[in-house]
Amino acid sequence: MQPRKHFAIALAGCVIFVLSGCDTSKASSLPKGAAQTSSRNPVVVELFQSQGCSSCPPANADLNAIADRRDVLALSFAVTYWDRLGWKDTFASPLFTARQEAYARAGRGEVATPEFIVNGEAAVLGTNRSALDAAIARGFAPAPGPTISANPSSVRIEAAARGAPATVWLVRYDPRTRQVPIRAGENGGRTLPHRNIVRELIRLGDWTGQAATFPLAPQREAGLVSAILVQRGSGGPIVAARKL
Repeated sequence: MQPRKHFAIALAGCVIFVLSGCDTSKASSLPKGAAQTSSRNPVVVELFQSQGCSSCPPANADLNAIADRRDVLALSFAVTYWDRLGWKDTFASPLFTARQEAYARAGRGEVATPEFIVNGEAAVLGTNRSALDAAIARGFAPAPGPTISANPSSVRIEAAARGAPATVWLVRYDPRTRQVPIRAGENGGRTLPHRNIVRELIRLGDWTGQAATFPLAPQREAGLVSAILVQRGSGGPIVAARKL
């Protein structure tokens, strides 16, 4: 698989779908109903990027700009397929590459960087901020999935008719700004700021529509923030999310 910085026509069609019928104003002007969205029901924005990709810094900057929004869960996944081209990404994991590949198999664009996936449904070219804002605006809607509650040792997914069956994911990410010096590759000589870098992605189990409780694994790295995603199928829509 060759790294690609641009998307094929199929993804362009995805972007057009995102934009059609949408308010393309900045997401800071929240649409009707957005006030109900919070850390308990955020719009999930996943960025797939690499330190070795020269097109990725602007997408990183866009993710950094929305990282503090309570109504958005912004997650940066560092992929591995650029690692052989001069610079090994310091945060990359094969698990994150596999996640992007699952989205591609489900018809969410292609495996390329930078790419945003919004709520597990809309694929957005990582260099198109207006399309990202429009996709986030489309994400403000009553949650179709279950209520999520948590304590320090476990998470509970309540019963709900819609959204099941689904996979329950634990995501742990670093909310701090990490200044990363790049010493080789396309971004060699630059220092790039990263935020909300995903450090752990753990499959907790399956939710079948009935109330269920899942134990939380111990945190391996200090200073991380946790979140829960309830996602239909491999590369499917995210039906519920919560920042813990």
